[in-house]
Amino acid sequence: MLDQRYPYYLANRAEQPNEDLEVIDKYRGTAATRVAMADTRAIDRGIAAAVAAADDMRRLPPFERRNVLQHCVARFTERAEELAQALCIEAGKPIKDSRGEVTRLIDTFRIAAEESVRIDGHVMNLETGERTRGYRGQYRRVPIGPCSFISPFNFPLNLAAHKVAPAIAAGCPFVLKPASLTPIGALMIGQVLAETDLPPGAFSILPCRRDGAELFTTDPRLKLLSFTGSPAVGWDLKARAGKKKVVLELGGNAAVIVDADSDLDDAVARIVFGAFYQSGQSCIGVQRILVHADIYEAFRARLVEATEKLVCGDPADEQTFIGPMISSKEAQRLSDWIAQAVAAGGKLLCGGNRDGAMLQASLLEDVPADQPLCTEEAFGPVAVLSRFTDFTQALAQVNDSVFGLQAGVFTRDLYRALQAWDELDVGGVVIGDVPSWRADNMPYGGVKDSGLGREGVRFAIEDMTEIRNLVIRTR
Repeated sequence: MLDQRYPYYLANRAEQPNEDLEVIDKYRGTAATRVAMADTRAIDRGIAAAVAAADDMRRLPPFERRNVLQHCVARFTERAEELAQALCIEAGKPIKDSRGEVTRLIDTFRIAAEESVRIDGHVMNLETGERTRGYRGQYRRVPIGPCSFISPFNFPLNLAAHKVAPAIAAGCPFVLKPASLTPIGALMIGQVLAETDLPPGAFSILPCRRDGAELFTTDPRLKLLSFTGSPAVGWDLKARAGKKKVVLELGGNAAVIVDADSDLDDAVARIVFGAFYQSGQSCIGVQRILVHADIYEAFRARLVEATEKLVCGDPADEQTFIGPMISSKEAQRLSDWIAQAVAAGGKLLCGGNRDGAMLQASLLEDVPADQPLCTEEAFGPVAVLSRFTDFTQALAQVNDSVFGLQAGVFTRDLYRALQAWDELDVGGVVIGDVPSWRADNMPYGGVKDSGLGREGVRFAIEDMTEIRNLVIRTR
């Protein structure tokens, strides 16, 4: 059960000036709790506190940053089921997926604790010619300063963690705006951070309306903006961010290739998961499935059979695989896209029915390439099948997209695996699995409209630090 109300966190302290944000139980459609909303004045105070805390955070020894992160790991582990149940309610995420996200939250903070004492530099030999005789150099990484984070609704815990944990490891104070639809996870992270000895002002977690969040983007006191969300919003924020560094983790319409030599049972099992886990609301969820013509009929039959067995319903039920989408509006949008694709000549193989925010797991084939289901990010439980005969052409078809986040390739041919890695214009290629797979220490991010920069703890730390060089002349 959720608390009756939740405060926001301003300069490390819980404050409850109002209860203006109503958080909805996404399955039942009823009010679950209320949350304090930050106004522009509170956001300004949070940024000012982060600026004031920058020197103290920079001077915090690495082992003390590690201690903070290890405390979080311990407390999240103790509260794991509470966190999962809250996520199940506020996001409508099936309880098994919710528990999986809590596991990743803990892993992300654990990895950050390990990395916090490994932020180092390099000794350089500068004597590359007569002009530099007697010179030696080295560099180290220093915190970039106050950071601004905006996290999305689909992974309220772990995608916030991928910003918060590296910032603490790097020694950067921050202000975080969680998604208004799912703020509870971030606020529970705030509860645990408030138990630590972080310097005053080191963190603020401030739910607010989009029109009140301008300072998160435009305030020149902030040195980095990290945003995860839709491409339209992300690129607009970058255009208005000024001189600060910007990291964008945006959308995708991820593709998977199933070559003729694939293990069909394994590929089907993984693709069902990749397309429909947490109701398909993942930027690397499988949306386009390209299958070699030699195995297409057999693959399609097994995939449809497996998809039709997925249990839809109450996300709190241990048997549920498909829960609600984040809102009825989003479910209606995707239902309309399915109808549009069928009207254009596509064939609905299974699913397609909607009840409020609930949309059945849906598979289509023969969808024209110009349909939104092929060109846009579906962000819901739907995938489109097509067949290919030439592997190189299949790679080109995957690349025929404005997005480039991750792609999956089922093949046993080493040379084709390497060809995919060479030719696919994406941020990551996953061989033998779906593009939906991610480890929290790997570099993660996209190209084209899918974003800018990389997350993954060590890589986020690199973005949140700057190189400071030292040159020494020996007379």
